[in-house]
Amino acid sequence: MHLKHVRNEKKHMRDAFSDCHPIVNFIFYIGALVMGMCFRHPAFLISSLVLSLVYYGVLKGNCLKYMVGMSGIFVAISLINPLFSTYGEHVLFTWPGGKPYTFEALCYGMAMAAMFVTILTWYATYNEVMTSDKFLYCFGRLAPSVSLILTMVLRLVPSFQKKAEAIAGARKCIGKSVENGSNKEKVEHGMTIVSSLTSWALEGGIVMADSMRSRGFGTGKRTSFSMYRFGKRDKVLLGLMIVLLSVIIICAFRGGTDVTYLPQIHISGIENGWMIWGTACYVSFLSIPTAMHIWEDLTWRILRSKI
Repeated sequence: MHLKHVRNEKKHMRDAFSDCHPIVNFIFYIGALVMGMCFRHPAFLISSLVLSLVYYGVLKGNCLKYMVGMSGIFVAISLINPLFSTYGEHVLFTWPGGKPYTFEALCYGMAMAAMFVTILTWYATYNEVMTSDKFLYCFGRLAPSVSLILTMVLRLVPSFQKKAEAIAGARKCIGKSVENGSNKEKVEHGMTIVSSLTSWALEGGIVMADSMRSRGFGTGKRTSFSMYRFGKRDKVLLGLMIVLLSVIIICAFRGGTDVTYLPQIHISGIENGWMIWGTACYVSFLSIPTAMHIWEDLTWRILRSKI
């Protein structure tokens, strides 16, 4: 019985970072998303891109399909950017009409593409880690109405995706998939799915509003319940993240993240010691979720081997 119970625990074991206190999770994602949007230095971009994809794979188990899709987006943004930005000294080739396609604009496009994919990937893991109850725990007492609205908005994308897949699967069984028929029929099938999603969302909003009204929402002071405890591990993680974020911010002010792509490429290199320290701390900060998951998995394997 004991062995069976242990196996069941392993089967349902969650990600170690997801089990941390909501404040720890939220601060990590605020740091990852804000720095991911601000830093354009190649070392920081590559670090963020790789570590976000690694953690996505850790959470999802198989991220090959996702990586293929993100690779397409990366290539598309990288190649399209020089079509609109013609600045740069090194012209790779010239389009008909004399419009140059420059190396500097291509590098800038790659930086923007890496930033875009990184933000999408961190946001995808955010939806897995920061559940609605965690978000309400963090901000429910400060701004109850705003927290509720934001929670509902953040739930729209995954809910719409699941419902769209269900509707598309049902229509595929009767031969009305968006993959079947002529181009006109494919468009009609797609519009039918969108129409069904819209009707479902409106009906769900009415039902939710009636349910909230019948339960007395807004008629009195709200109370909250939570089972989260700010333990020793959370204190250590929070302190570590604050230290790492502080060093990264100092690095940014000291020029460790400076980079210019247009019209000339100037990148803060290894001669700037702050760049090295900043990159090391940045990698350490973004590695926290993956490192915790790997450590938890290794610990479990060791304990299981002793049974």
